Amino acid sequence: MEIGETFLETLLREVQEESGLVLENPTLFGIYSGPRGYKKYPNKDKVYSVQVIFHTTSYHGELKQEGPESYEHGFFERDCLPHPLNENQEPFIRDWARGIETPVVR
Repeated sequence: MEIGETFLETLLREVQEESGLVLENPTLFGIYSGPRGYKKYPNKDKVYSVQVIFHTTSYHGELKQEGPESYEHGFFERDCLPHPLNENQEPFIRDWARGIETPVVR
């Protein structure tokens, strides 16, 4: 997130930068925080992240597979998720797969 940027502006910019896709009509899926957001980095920095998750089914552009932050993109059905899931992203992916009522606040 850049200084002065809104969550929605960050979402649109980051998705386009990392995937080449332009999202249309994203909606809030949930806000995830708490103990699972704890991370200790190799330089000994410690953080608790807050993840603001959006959802959309409408987008345009061509999915690209490049860049230092993402090495593989794909689309998956709820009952055909890859294994293992990224442990930082697993809670909201599993909530989506279960069809949980949104917005989720945890």
